[in-house]
Amino acid sequence: MSNLIFVVEDSDEDVEAIERAIGRSHPALRREFFRSGADVLAGLTEPGRERPWLMLLDLNMPGESGLDVVRAVRARPELDEVRLVVFTSSEDQAEADACHAAGADSYVYKPLNFALFQSVLSQTLDYWRSRSRSGNVARMVVPPPGDSSAQT
Repeated sequence: MSNLIFVVEDSDEDVEAIERAIGRSHPALRREFFRSGADVLAGLTEPGRERPWLMLLDLNMPGESGLDVVRAVRARPELDEVRLVVFTSSEDQAEADACHAAGADSYVYKPLNFALFQSVLSQTLDYWRSRSRSGNVARMVVPPPGDSSAQT
């Protein structure tokens, strides 16, 4: 399995937090950052370019949203092996449902507290790293802090 992940995030603060969190918890993972859905879609289809095993997507971005990227990736059979994790501050259940229906592997709430942010991101990477694409897949939503009802 590749050690490459793609991170699609338009917020400078979140790019910095994701880079710091993954650097601390999974320093061996190579991270490539994209600032828009259009940029990552171009990167995924570039001939000869290594493909990531996982893509971490912000949901709300200008232009192509994370949901648009999920739909575009799932429409390409050659990208079936890429895990798609929507990592967002949106708590909207309808958005989570739409992402799952489009083929996202996970919809994870982005905590504001950095320690929790780092923990959630680390656990998400560990979870998907331990599962093969063809294996039993659970669709998971990590609830915001204070909400004790996790949905699968």
